[in-house]
This record gives sequence, structure tokens and C-alpha cells, in this order.
Amino acid sequence: MSTREISDHEDPVIENLEQLAAPMAAGEKPREAWRIGTEHEKFVYDTADRHAPSYHEAGGIRDLLMALTEFDWEPIVEGGNVIAMKGADGTVSLEPAGQLELSGAPLENLHQTCAETGRHLAQVKIIGDRIGKSYLGLGMWPDKTREALPIMPKGRYAIMLRHMPRVGSMGLDMMLRTCTVQVNLDYSSEADMAQKFRVSLALQPLATALFANSPFTEGKPNGYLSYRSHIWSDTDPARTGMLPFVFEDGFGYERYVRYMLDVPMYFVFRDGKYIDAAGQSFRDFLKGELPALPGERPRLSDWQDHLSTAFPEVRLKSFLEMRGADGGPWSRICALPAFWVGLLYDQGALDAAWDLVKHWDMEGRETLRASVPKLGLDAPLPGGGILRDIASEVLDISRSGLAARGQLNAGGDNETGYLEPLAEIVASGKVPAERLLDLYHGEWGGDISRVYEVKTF
Repeated sequence: MSTREISDHEDPVIENLEQLAAPMAAGEKPREAWRIGTEHEKFVYDTADRHAPSYHEAGGIRDLLMALTEFDWEPIVEGGNVIAMKGADGTVSLEPAGQLELSGAPLENLHQTCAETGRHLAQVKIIGDRIGKSYLGLGMWPDKTREALPIMPKGRYAIMLRHMPRVGSMGLDMMLRTCTVQVNLDYSSEADMAQKFRVSLALQPLATALFANSPFTEGKPNGYLSYRSHIWSDTDPARTGMLPFVFEDGFGYERYVRYMLDVPMYFVFRDGKYIDAAGQSFRDFLKGELPALPGERPRLSDWQDHLSTAFPEVRLKSFLEMRGADGGPWSRICALPAFWVGLLYDQGALDAAWDLVKHWDMEGRETLRASVPKLGLDAPLPGGGILRDIASEVLDISRSGLAARGQLNAGGDNETGYLEPLAEIVASGKVPAERLLDLYHGEWGGDISRVYEVKTF
């Protein structure tokens, strides 16, 4: 989630609704300036007893963050607490229960992305080995209850933790017990954004299936392949889901603005502190009638903050953010951006992907989204068949898009190799969660502690 460092007193006060589309329009870039921004989270645990470390304990999350200074990362402080680190490779930040996230820098190609991921994982492993910490690359804590998890000292999280139980039964699980891999991608125009949004939203369930990696809750199988994805179905309906309006004629920035104005607020950031505005209306804020800040009107930074508090399957800010995948190991961290870059960054591949999904109706898309956390590649497609029927074709489209980019590493290899973990999943017919379940019911003999022996990084 976003990390704020300062209050933006100097940015413009919003005077009219047209300004609300400005961040989205400002994201337009020519093709040669398109970049890849990858975010990935991991669980941190103590190697001695496998507890999730608190922020303040010796060798805990604060110490882990500060140890990154030896690799030239610099602290970001909120309320006297170091809550993130910034450096050449982006930002290392904390999710609510201490999940460690790298929000990577905007990079030109997947070779750079995978190198960045490798550097980060090597750095945190060096630190972990020294302070007795290690990491799990899964979509959900396999054995921890909510009560067993610490809370990080970030102001926005305190507000969200209070608000989540008011609007859904699983919002706390989303915050405390899940990890994801995401990729942020650019667009050249409003029309390009709309086409990419539609393709990525329609195919997001395929990414959820291919990366499904959260089959355990509190030590036992939970009946799902991606329980992390299922959690979003009852987190907060006002800010999640498949966004049917994206597929309507005329969809563009203005329509997304109207959607965001209907999303209830969480907070306002002022003078280094988060002010609780949970459930209040940004429309009232525009009129100077926000109960949390009566008489004050929003600045552009307040709107940008608000854009970060909606959690649909694909999110629009000044880029498009793919949000469907469970956390996983290094190879799949690289595979997620490869999958989407191949589909969205070559026009021929994008058109082919759109041809594949453009006839799907909204009811079918919703059914697919609702089914995929439990059924994975066996989830029903709109109009008949199941998701695995198109998985190879979609990977072929993505592969063709990556090949067309012609981005070579020093060895002369293009970017298509990063799709191999996904090709193996499709060829085997088993998503990662199904492999874990096979181990649980077989070699592990029902002992969930064996999951810590699986090499996830």
C-alpha cells in the first residue's frame, strides 16, 4: 500500500471535477516510455519458533528494515517510526502485519525486473540469516490466526483495521494474512487505457488461477486454491470487484472518476498524520463539507491518496495495476509481469487477447471471477468450457507479445523465458496450490509445519 512522507501543502486545491481526471491523463506515455513496475510481498517469520515478528522486538521488523541501510536504502519515518526504506530499486515497505513488500522501480524490460527482484531477495536473505528471520512466498499465512499476528505502526492501517469489520467479514484477513504479486503498466492514451483495462480485467481470473497459492488456513486445507482471492469477495463491496462499467461503451477517465467518487474514503493525510475519514464521502470533501475536516477542500494529493484506497481486480491511477495473483517464489514473481507485459505491451498481442474475450458477457465474467478461487483452471468460462481451455492460447499470445518486443539480455535471450513457470503449470494441469495440497495429503502426512521446508525463495 502507498507510503506517504510529507503533507503536500503546495499542491493545487481541487476547484472542479475536470481536475480529478488529471492524474490518469498525466499517466499517458509514448510507447518508448512505457515501463514495468513490479510489487511483491512476502511473510516474515522467526526461524527459531516461526512466530511472525513484531515491529519493536529485538531482531524484529524495525531492525530488519534498518539493516537495509547497508545496501544504501534510506529510512522513511512516520510518527517517529521507520515504516519504509527508499532506494534505487524502489521502496521496501510494510503491510499491516509486517509482510515485507518491494515496490520496484519503473524499469524498461523484464530482465531488469527479474534482476531487481533477485537483488532484493538476496539482501533480505543476508539480513534474515543474521537476525534469525526467513520468508514465505505464499498467498496467505498457512498456519497463523489473526490474533497471532502483530500490527505495524502505520496511521492508515489503524484506520483501516477499525473500519474493515464494519463493511465485510474478511477485510482483516486481507490486511493481516495475505500476500500478493502485482505489476503496474502504462498506456499511451485514454483509448489504449480502456482496451488494456478491459483485457486485463477479463483475464485477471486466469492470473488468479495460474498463481493460486493459498490453500491453507490455520493449519488445514481451506477448500480453496486461492483463499487470498476469495477473501476479496467479502472485504468491502464498495471498493472491490470486476467493475462492469469498464466494458460499457464510452468508458474512460471520467467514468472511473465517477466510480471513485462513490468509493467511501478512509483518511486524509495532514502534517504527517492520518485523519480518520472512514466511510465519509469525497463528494462532500469537494464541497468543503467533510466531517473529518469541516470547511476544508481537497488538494490533488488527497485525490491521489483516495485513488489508492479502491481495490478492484484491476486498478487505475496514473497506470494500470494488475491485482489478481497470490504471492509466490522468485520465478513466479518474474512470471507475473511477463504474463501481462506480453499481453498488453504489443498491439498485436493486445488485439488478439481482446478478440478472445470481447464476446464474454458480464454475468459470465462475474461467475468466472467468483469460481476461480475454489476451482482454479476448472472455473467455467463465459459461453462454455473451462479456464484451462484457453490457458495455453493466452500464454501463446503473451509469448508472441514478448517476442515482438525484442528486449534482449546480455546473453541474447528475449523475455519469453520468464513465462516458463506458467507454461509448466499449464502443461502439468496443476496450479501451485494443488501441488501443496498433494504434499500435505501425501509426504507431509497432514503436518502443516512442513510448509516451512518448501523452498519459496
